[in-house]
Amino acid sequence: MASLASPSFSIHTVPGRARLAAAAGAPPRRRRLAVVRAKVREIFMPALSSTMTEGKIVSWTAAEGDRVAKGDPVVVVESDKADMDVETFHDGIVAAVLVPAGGTAPVGAPIALLAESEEEVALARARAQSLSQGQSQEQPSPHATAAAATPAPPPPATKGVATPYAKKLAKQHRVDIAGVVGTGPHGRVTAANVQAAAGIKPKPKVTPPPPPAAVRPAPPMASGAVLPPLPGGRVVPFTTMQAAVSRNMVESLSVPTFRVGYSMITDKLDALYEKVKSKGVTKTVLLVKAAAMALTQHPVVNASCRDGKSFSYNTNVNIGVAVALEGGLLTPVLDDADKLDIYLLAQKWRVLLKKARTKQLQPNEYNSGTFTLSNLGMFGVDRFDAILPAGQGAIMAVGASKPTVVADKDSFFSIKSEMLVNVTADHRIIYGADLAAFLQTFAKIVEDPASLTL
Repeated sequence: MASLASPSFSIHTVPGRARLAAAAGAPPRRRRLAVVRAKVREIFMPALSSTMTEGKIVSWTAAEGDRVAKGDPVVVVESDKADMDVETFHDGIVAAVLVPAGGTAPVGAPIALLAESEEEVALARARAQSLSQGQSQEQPSPHATAAAATPAPPPPATKGVATPYAKKLAKQHRVDIAGVVGTGPHGRVTAANVQAAAGIKPKPKVTPPPPPAAVRPAPPMASGAVLPPLPGGRVVPFTTMQAAVSRNMVESLSVPTFRVGYSMITDKLDALYEKVKSKGVTKTVLLVKAAAMALTQHPVVNASCRDGKSFSYNTNVNIGVAVALEGGLLTPVLDDADKLDIYLLAQKWRVLLKKARTKQLQPNEYNSGTFTLSNLGMFGVDRFDAILPAGQGAIMAVGASKPTVVADKDSFFSIKSEMLVNVTADHRIIYGADLAAFLQTFAKIVEDPASLTL
């Protein structure tokens, strides 16, 4: 739940006793001002996440004219991550809805007006009308438009003022320079004006041929350039979630990253999964637990750099797991994944997954991650690279476990299940040796997963 309302307005009145005392000739007494709180309050668009800049009204649970109490939900707002109920801080009547269902408003903008009683409903609606008029752009007056469209008259021509060369030509061709109208600056008579008055055609200027144009590569497309749609295509605007993903991905590209890949044998992990899957434990949960255990031994991989000037070691190991949704992407976070056993992790993950698919995640359930895991192994993907989320130090991309011919230390060949993982890391705080050591530890846990059940 989220709630926002504007501060009250106030007016001042003088008590009746002070006026009576002044009329009776009594000595003046110090006046006390009674503060009467305003009866109309604004309901603002709240910030439901740290990356939210605007919100979309999904539906109004309270219509105009409905009376609501403090703490009642009045509107459902779609943020960049989830749909959330917005509560009111005050009792009153929903007098005017400023942003209808389906509309958007920036964070902090008023979306409705709340009147304290029936008497203030008309005042609130008048204020709503003035707000809507203030947001509309003022049209320029027709007189101003006509004045702007009328060009300034050119300066009057000045006869008799000529350049020295024009005077020389006028003398040669016996042209009365006083009768020549100049077209030069400030009406100055130029040589071309004298030649025109004498009926002489100016000689065409001979310009040298231009040098052959050098073949240059096309300039790169500006980052903010908008490409025209292809013929026959259909333009579909981003949803609120897609717009947030787009902003986050572009922001992530400003971070210097590098990638390290590692292969590991998963025969024992697959066997463990077959034993515990009946209890609701997924392969992703096992990988989350293994990554959390490895991060406790390599805290720099769990660190984060947010200001570009320093980095912080995070005391909690909170692992976000990428979840693909229709029209977007979310990363629900399993907090303290290193401290929970695989069964509690699986139970918590089922709750988060259900909330994510119904867009009911709370901000603390998706914005507290210190490390992210993205698993596409269930789709048969061998390997892939993941883009680093903003504010985190690393993200792991997990591929599928597939039968592979491998050789042991004695050069004997056998077929084992092998899994490839790639980790993308922030090179400002994590270096190659740090990531290699982390992956070695992670591989040891995966290849001998007995510690996952402790």
